[in-house]
Amino acid sequence: MAQPGDTTHFGFRDVPLGDKQTLVNDVFRSVAQRYDLMNDLMSGGLHRVWKDVMITTLNPPRNDAPFALLDVAGGTGDIAFRAAKASGFGFTATVCDINGDMLAVGRERAIKQHLDHQVSFVEGNAEALAFPDRSFDAYTIAFGIRNVPRIDQALREAYRVLRPGSRFLCLEFSTVDVPGLDKIYDLFSFKVIPPLGRAVTGDAESYQYLVESIRKFPRPNAFAEMIRDAGFARVSHQILSGGIVALHSGWRL
Repeated sequence: MAQPGDTTHFGFRDVPLGDKQTLVNDVFRSVAQRYDLMNDLMSGGLHRVWKDVMITTLNPPRNDAPFALLDVAGGTGDIAFRAAKASGFGFTATVCDINGDMLAVGRERAIKQHLDHQVSFVEGNAEALAFPDRSFDAYTIAFGIRNVPRIDQALREAYRVLRPGSRFLCLEFSTVDVPGLDKIYDLFSFKVIPPLGRAVTGDAESYQYLVESIRKFPRPNAFAEMIRDAGFARVSHQILSGGIVALHSGWRL
């Protein structure tokens, strides 16, 4: 039986903590094949700029020095591919995602882009990573942390699998605080995105969840405190596009 407090948010709904992952899996199974297309339509292509900022901040080595990236909740491979193209021959990436449908899309794309020798795909849970301690030189997660039922546990796992001196980077939707832009953003989110999802993927409900989940995610300062609580040092965040997204950073020292 669920105990008091054993609930989490699925969009604006409170659901039993154990049910959120199943509901999130259903969302991404539904939209996997057209996920990146919808990202382009929803952001006007800006998601590409935000991800480029993330890779620039990551700054992987461009020489042959070994560098192992773990990209979590990145099933379609977008972040891993960008990092691979910005790196030298010593770079490898492991994409870990709980959703097999998203991973299938990523594997197919890796082969088409001739990156399957550098990027591997593993089905796994961000809250219980199947990797040894201190295995990776960097951990990235883009637009995925808010879908994790126990965010604090995922952050502790991120800290565990990173080597000392390695960096945690999280790109996530944030809170728009620019007067006027906040109203336009809300109108677009709730009135345009779900119907757009229905037209492109045949699924409005999944995109209704996505826009609701953004509003429930902690504000940047609160999330930064969660990152510190997981053990990370030199925690900071960078606001992008008027607060639509934030890039969070922390170091395992």
